[in-house]
Order: sequence, then structure tokens, then C-alpha cells
Amino acid sequence: MLNLTQQNWNGQNTPFYFYDLNLLQQTLQAARTEANRYGYHVHYALKANSNEPILKLIQQAGFGADCVSGNEIKQALATGFRADQIVFAGVGKSDAEINFALEHDIFCFNCESMQELEIISELAQQQNKIARIALRINPNVNANTHKYITTGLEENKFGINTWELADVLALLRRLPNLELIGIHFHIGSQITDLVVFEKLSLRVNEIQQWFREQAFNLKHLNVGGGLGVDYHAPEENPIPDFAAYFAIFNEHLAVQPGQVVHFELGRALVAQCGTLLSKVLYIKKGQKKNFAILDAGMTELIRPMLYQAYHKIDNLTSNLPEQVYDVVGPICESSDCFAQNVALPETKRHDLIAIRTAGAYAEVMASNYNLREKAPAIYK
Repeated sequence: MLNLTQQNWNGQNTPFYFYDLNLLQQTLQAARTEANRYGYHVHYALKANSNEPILKLIQQAGFGADCVSGNEIKQALATGFRADQIVFAGVGKSDAEINFALEHDIFCFNCESMQELEIISELAQQQNKIARIALRINPNVNANTHKYITTGLEENKFGINTWELADVLALLRRLPNLELIGIHFHIGSQITDLVVFEKLSLRVNEIQQWFREQAFNLKHLNVGGGLGVDYHAPEENPIPDFAAYFAIFNEHLAVQPGQVVHFELGRALVAQCGTLLSKVLYIKKGQKKNFAILDAGMTELIRPMLYQAYHKIDNLTSNLPEQVYDVVGPICESSDCFAQNVALPETKRHDLIAIRTAGAYAEVMASNYNLREKAPAIYK
């Protein structure tokens, strides 16, 4: 357990995000070692966490950047990522965002619809440029994860369906300001069953074969990310099994000679290095429920409310016998609840509570609902 009560607490007002940069560097090293084993390229998904100190370490570790907004591209450039390391994904790119990416000559646009192809071509023509693109294809592979973070089924808004591909290629032949350099897939997030990635690989092989039959030999193959982390035992498993993850693709993906394989990892790289620290404001005891009311809420960590996500919760200051609590926040919403029926050491006002695995999709999704002030970040 992190020694937050003594070494890193130091009277810091709560709530705050604590980032263990040493663990982050160990995680980056593990991912880089296993990716390099097969010559794979990894782009970090900024949507997981876009804090400057974290991005600088990721850039220094040699990763590229996967961006889903114009401001993420700006942040990537500002923290040292080269334009030729940046991929721009997202189902709804605005004209201004596309123009900014074109002006900076980013590596690739991952395109999700025929209309988007037309717009990027039109804007590239206005700048007298050729835009490199990859087609994000919906492989209709079930990620077996929460429905809100599944992205690879036909019912999802993301990607081009396989039955559209003939029309897409016909359109591309009429758009001289686009260069098709690859295909892209991303089927979901927090995937812990590696068999899912085997199924994805086999589906990608089928789609690649179809492109070769149409006389399109693709230089780049982007299989997305989605590797999950252990929210239940973060201290026992602080670093994901990158060896098993990349080995699945090496075993099942039919890579063509000279073809470069890309990945887009976010959560797997940063989730475990972050913890949300909060203080107990009140203990509210009832006949049916005991509530531990914290000074952090859904404004600091929305995942439990949004996805019914689990985060391990620890009381760092109590060694008393356990009691059961609903751990909730101060926001005026009944859904502002981190977890129900949590066994914790008997908890009292001012106890320090750690909500684990908050390095991804926590601070980056924070809001000022109820005019809440933004919680600070502490790096050690």
C-alpha cells in the first residue's frame, strides 16, 4: 500500500489526485519492452489522462500520441510529441480540428464515415495538401465489456461497416487529396479476456485479405487498444500483462511483409499510477445503511456513476474492526456514490480514504458541477 499517510500526505487539502511517477515509468518500460519484441508501435491515448507531467514521461519513453480532439493534438505537440507520431481519431472531427491537424501535417487521420472522407479531402485540397488516412472499420467483434465502452459492434456509432467498404474504395478513387495508408480497429475498453483480441486478429485478417483482393496493399495496421487493468487488486497487479497481450497479436495477426502494426493504449499505461485521495466529512448511521460521506464525489471520479465501475477503496488512517458502509460523495445527486456495502475499518470524520486505480478517466473527466473547485494533482 502506498505510504500516503506519512510520506505524501503532508497536510495537503483534499480531495486531490496522487500520481506515482515511478510506477508509471515501470509500466511504460514494461509495455515498451514487450512491444519492441515484435516491432510494434504504441500510441498513447490522451483521453485517458492528458496531464503534462504524465505526457512528458510517455513521450520520453518513445510512444506516439492517439488524439480524439484538436485540443488533444495541441497538448501532444506542446509536450514534445512530433507531428509524425500523432494519430487523430474520433467520430466527430470538426472542420477547425481537421484544419489544425492538416496545418501541422500529423501522421494520420483515422476516418469513420464516407462523409468524413469527403470533408477531409475538401479541406486538404484548400490547403493544397494530401491527407494520410486510415479507415476505422467496425469488425462487429464483441469486446465483452460494459455496453458504454463497447465500440466494435454495428449498433455502436463508431467506424465504417464492412458492407460499406466497396463504396468507400470507390469514393477514395475520386478523392485525390487523400492517401489511404492503413486500416484501424478499436472494439472497446477495459478488456480482460484476451481471447477477444484473438477474435479481433482473425477478423482483421479476413478484412485485410479483402483489401488485397481489391489491389490495396496497406502499409499500416492499427488494432487499437482496450487492454484492461486489475481494479480489484491494484497492489497485487500494478502492471498489466503486456507480454501476454502483445503475444496474442503476434500469434494470430497475419502481418504482411513491411507492414507496421500500431496500438493505442491508454488506461493500461496510466490507470494504476493514480489514486484519488479524499477525507471523510461525516458518518451517517442508519438502521439499514451506514454512509461514509467524502469530500470527493462524482465531480472528481465519475466512472462509478457513469459505468457502474468498481474502484478499490481503502481507509488509510483506521485500524479498527471493520464495518460496512456506502461510500458516497457530497454532490446533490443520488447517483453520487463510489460503492455500496464496502467493508472498511471503522471509519470516522477526517479519516483519509484512497480510491485506487484513478490514473485513467478520473481527473480528465472531472467537472465543476455544483461549482466545485478542481482538485489538484500531486506527483511523487
